[in-house]
Amino acid sequence: MPTRTLRVKVKPNARVASFTEQADGSWLASVRAPPVDGKANAELIALVARHYGRPKSAVTIRTGAGGRLKLVDVWIDG
Repeated sequence: MPTRTLRVKVKPNARVASFTEQADGSWLASVRAPPVDGKANAELIALVARHYGRPKSAVTIRTGAGGRLKLVDVWIDG
């Protein structure tokens, strides 16, 4: 199954959740959850899954789980 890898910068504690592509091809994810106990990561996974129309199980954080810059893999149907 092919994957798409995204470079994502996460902004926790945002007023409104959003997931937008930047001019350089990276993505900006604003999440409402705080960066505590994996809550922001869980919301990021849900945002990405909803954007691509995939289940949350099809999205994984490859690197950067403890930071704001992450590489996120999305499993895409071939």
